[in-house]
Amino acid sequence: MSCPICKAETSVQYRPFCSRRCADIDLAKWLDGSYAVPASEADQDDGREGMDDDRVGPFGMPH
Repeated sequence: MSCPICKAETSVQYRPFCSRRCADIDLAKWLDGSYAVPASEADQDDGREGMDDDRVGPFGMPH
Protein backbone atom coordinates (compact mmCIF):
# COMPACT_ATOMS: atom_id res chain seq x y z
CA MET A 1 0.00 0.00 0.00
CA SER A 2 1.27 3.48 -0.78
CA CYS A 3 0.84 6.70 1.18
CA PRO A 4 -2.06 8.78 -0.22
CA ILE A 5 -0.05 11.99 0.25
CA CYS A 6 3.45 11.24 -1.13
CA LYS A 7 3.00 7.73 -2.61
CA ALA A 8 5.87 6.25 -0.52
CA GLU A 9 5.54 2.84 1.15
CA THR A 10 3.31 3.03 4.25
CA SER A 11 4.48 2.57 7.82
CA VAL A 12 2.58 0.28 10.19
CA GLN A 13 2.78 2.99 12.85
CA TYR A 14 1.12 5.64 10.65
CA ARG A 15 -0.98 3.52 8.30
CA PRO A 16 -2.32 4.46 5.77
CA PHE A 17 0.44 7.09 5.72
CA CYS A 18 4.20 6.71 5.59
CA SER A 19 5.01 9.21 8.36
CA ARG A 20 3.63 11.60 10.93
CA ARG A 21 4.31 14.42 8.46
CA CYS A 22 1.98 12.96 5.81
CA ALA A 23 -0.67 12.16 8.44
CA ASP A 24 -0.52 15.80 9.59
CA ILE A 25 -0.76 17.07 6.00
CA ASP A 26 -3.89 14.96 5.50
CA LEU A 27 -5.41 16.20 8.76
CA ALA A 28 -4.75 19.81 7.72
CA LYS A 29 -6.55 19.17 4.41
CA TRP A 30 -9.61 17.93 6.32
CA LEU A 31 -9.53 20.88 8.72
CA ASP A 32 -9.16 23.57 6.04
CA GLY A 33 -11.95 22.11 3.90
CA SER A 34 -9.84 20.79 1.02
CA TYR A 35 -11.68 17.46 1.20
CA ALA A 36 -15.17 19.00 1.44
CA VAL A 37 -17.85 17.47 -0.76
CA PRO A 38 -19.38 20.17 -2.96
CA ALA A 39 -23.08 20.72 -2.36
CA SER A 40 -25.64 21.56 -4.98
CA GLU A 41 -28.78 23.61 -4.51
CA ALA A 42 -30.82 20.40 -4.60
CA ASP A 43 -28.95 19.25 -1.48
CA GLN A 44 -30.09 22.39 0.34
CA ASP A 45 -33.79 21.55 -0.13
CA ASP A 46 -35.41 20.32 3.07
CA GLY A 47 -37.66 17.95 1.11
CA ARG A 48 -40.92 19.58 2.22
CA GLU A 49 -41.91 21.12 -1.10
CA GLY A 50 -45.55 20.31 -1.86
CA MET A 51 -46.22 18.77 1.58
CA ASP A 52 -49.02 19.83 3.88
CA ASP A 53 -47.95 21.11 7.29
CA ASP A 54 -50.71 19.16 9.05
CA ARG A 55 -49.36 15.77 7.98
CA VAL A 56 -48.68 13.17 10.60
CA GLY A 57 -45.08 11.96 10.77
CA PRO A 58 -43.49 8.88 12.30
CA PHE A 59 -44.95 7.62 15.57
CA GLY A 60 -48.14 9.64 15.02
CA MET A 61 -46.43 12.95 15.75
CA PRO A 62 -47.32 16.00 13.60
CA HIS A 63 -44.50 17.50 11.55
